Amino acid sequence: MKFVVSVLFSLVLFSCVSAYDPLDPSGNITIKWDVMSWTPDGYVAVVTINNFQMYRHIMNPGWTLGWTWAKKEVIWSMVGAQTTEQGDCSKFKGNIPHCCKKTPTVVDLLPGVPYNQQYANCCKGGVIPAWGQDPLGAVSQFQVSIGQAGTSNKTVKLPKNFTLLGPGPGYTCGPAKVVPPTTFLTFDRRRKTQALMTWNVTCTYSQFLARKNPSCCVSFSSFYNETVTPCPSCACGCQDKSNCVKSDSKILNMVGVNTPRKDNTPLIQCTRHMCPIRVHWHVKLNYKDYWRVKISITNFNYRMNYSLWTLAVQHPNLNNVTQVFSFDYKPVVPYESINDTGMFYGLKYFNDVLMEAGPFGNVQSEVLLQKDKETFTFKQGWAFPRRVYFNGDECMLPPPDTYPFLPNSANQKELLSFTIFTSAVLVLLSNIW
Repeated sequence: MKFVVSVLFSLVLFSCVSAYDPLDPSGNITIKWDVMSWTPDGYVAVVTINNFQMYRHIMNPGWTLGWTWAKKEVIWSMVGAQTTEQGDCSKFKGNIPHCCKKTPTVVDLLPGVPYNQQYANCCKGGVIPAWGQDPLGAVSQFQVSIGQAGTSNKTVKLPKNFTLLGPGPGYTCGPAKVVPPTTFLTFDRRRKTQALMTWNVTCTYSQFLARKNPSCCVSFSSFYNETVTPCPSCACGCQDKSNCVKSDSKILNMVGVNTPRKDNTPLIQCTRHMCPIRVHWHVKLNYKDYWRVKISITNFNYRMNYSLWTLAVQHPNLNNVTQVFSFDYKPVVPYESINDTGMFYGLKYFNDVLMEAGPFGNVQSEVLLQKDKETFTFKQGWAFPRRVYFNGDECMLPPPDTYPFLPNSANQKELLSFTIFTSAVLVLLSNIW
């Protein structure tokens, strides 16, 4: 019996860490190495980081890529990226390598670097949009020249133990696997060339590994009930409650209070839920053939603004969205037979940046949905979403029994009892008269 319990526990734990996202089951980050040429002591490769996640992007301060060399390789030079440390290169005379570490750590270059240091799709500070939001921009590249390595397909040893921070923990990378060489088209599109060798590394995200508490919560309200269902208490953990700041605190007037820390330590406004982000879903209006929802996203972190933010929502009526007024919208269809998930994100140059906590720290929009008369109802909380994700992390929803329901059956029973009592009194009086 103990053995069975331990096996079941292991399976549950493995399933949590395995990074399966039911709304984006095939989402991943693929790191591709294309060997473009051989050198006397190694090779020149182009490394491409593709973000194939529908609604999870890599935000500022950007990605950090690491690995372990299989032999005694060194990095002679890089274009479009750099290592954070050079390491011990004292044994080299004359030409000094860019990095001699056994476990190099690579970061993207910042925008505005000289042109001779740039490469295609580089120099964005490590920020990579989500695939569903910007397919053309969901890529980062750099070129690297490797020495003291193999000089043919048979002698090259693949790097191992890949790690990816995006920008924090949560990603788990598999081993490098040799795949068919990448092909390229020339500018006139009349000739194909190919890499000399290609290998891929696939990294998947797990919120379970990224943090022990959620990073956002959801609250509900409706036109048919005065009750506002708040975020659950301590939804994002209350361990930082002693370090939170009240909205009227004098600390907020200090210079530099909004400057992010190197360790990304947040400065959270004191709230009941203690979440950096709150999503509010308000059922606003009911028409004959349509109904209307207002979505508000509020930032409670004074040290973080969210550029390229995304909001993924699962609701059965998202299969018939008529109009979204102040956000961009794209259906997310992980399963062809089910269309109940959509992604909202900001309009470029209008509200694609969610500012830090304060008077401008919120974005909002309204959504008009057409009713399906066979399924539409306001009963039992049907009008509220099943899942909500902000920037790819699932938000905590309130308990279902706290949703703003329609007037319950108890009131109707009381009304029916009163009606029966009144009728009985009238009958009794008529018999007396």
